[in-house]
Amino acid sequence: MMPIDIRDVSLMYNTPGGKVPGIKDVNVQIDASEFICIVGPSGCGKSTLLNIVAGFLAPAAGEIRIGGKPVSGHGTDRGVVFQDFAQLFPWRTALGNVAFGLEMRGVPKEEREKIAREQLRLVKLEKFTGSFPHHLSGGMQQRVAIARALAYNPAVLLMDEPFAALDALTRDDMQRLLADVWRETRKTVIYVTHNVAEAVYLADRVIVMTPHPGTVKTEIKIDLPRPRDPLSVEFLECQKDLLRQLGQEVAH
Repeated sequence: MMPIDIRDVSLMYNTPGGKVPGIKDVNVQIDASEFICIVGPSGCGKSTLLNIVAGFLAPAAGEIRIGGKPVSGHGTDRGVVFQDFAQLFPWRTALGNVAFGLEMRGVPKEEREKIAREQLRLVKLEKFTGSFPHHLSGGMQQRVAIARALAYNPAVLLMDEPFAALDALTRDDMQRLLADVWRETRKTVIYVTHNVAEAVYLADRVIVMTPHPGTVKTEIKIDLPRPRDPLSVEFLECQKDLLRQLGQEVAH
């Protein structure tokens, strides 16, 4: 697994009114196999930073290094999962979707299908290999997306609010599933979320960002044993601490 080094990263957006800062002087060091959540108000640059790490955007200043190597465009060392269910190909089965990246890399059919089946087993969808996306619930589609991102064995998993569109019960299930997958695969994960409880449940460390321009306000280490109990006093205290850092009122 690979560490990530984000050094003095800034990005400007060109708008009709001129240049607008997206993020400025962001510095974050992430250990190999660490699970990092990024939180902050809308417009603070969470998704912008994730897209720079993914290689979809080029920073105006600074650099990203993964495993000591500079990022210059998207690479197979990074798997990406978005919020939008439309990220799956509707004309491909779950198995076909998961195998797609391997197919593009020229992996023989028998081998890529074996890998795809194993990844679907990891996300508990081994019985749905022949199902098309429209036959699957939103949570199941996101599980397929996670399996696809893991199929070519990237060192880093980048996730942009992947469970935001799901109902509360499904979201809770997906959080538990992702925690299990991370424990088994030990990927380095950067996870963007607006949900404070989700960040406390998943993260080793939470990066809090402030807007205009987006920069790192603070980092909070979540020193709780796994699996975590969202109703425990320790969990709720971590949640309150994070809410305070975000400037939100904490109920007494």
